[in-house]
Amino acid sequence: MPNTPAQPPFTYDDDPDLPGWKRWQFRDTTRFNAFLEPLSVKVEGSIARVRMLPRHEHSNMRGDVHGGALLGFIDCALFAAARGLGVLQAGGAVTLDLSAQFIGGGAIAVPLEAHVELLRETNRMLFLRGLVVQEGVPTIASFTGTLRKSTPPPSLV
Repeated sequence: MPNTPAQPPFTYDDDPDLPGWKRWQFRDTTRFNAFLEPLSVKVEGSIARVRMLPRHEHSNMRGDVHGGALLGFIDCALFAAARGLGVLQAGGAVTLDLSAQFIGGGAIAVPLEAHVELLRETNRMLFLRGLVVQEGVPTIASFTGTLRKSTPPPSLV
């Protein structure tokens, strides 16, 4: 019986709810990513737009998007953007650093987007930066992050 590799942990398919976008989603709904998903990705030139729809469970006491939810979204957006930009496959990196500056509050139930730009790719590193924005709202956050590419486990090759 031949060895067949396991399915990749993430799907990256056309988003049925957003024509022209891809849905980047973790197959295991018991993981942290499910708290933020679904995430959608659209690449426009050198910018990957990563979108989520914040829900009540993402809110703080003021009724805005909680800072922790924003940081989680930014971290996941780095990976979704890298996938969209074609520089990373599922399961092949870890976050080395993430720096964020909170600038304003994000509204619940209004799509939230991370606009992510790849600054540089080396053999093992991805250097990215971006902004978190929402329609009709000034910039919510700015961020930079570094991902270290790793060798995927044999089950993902």
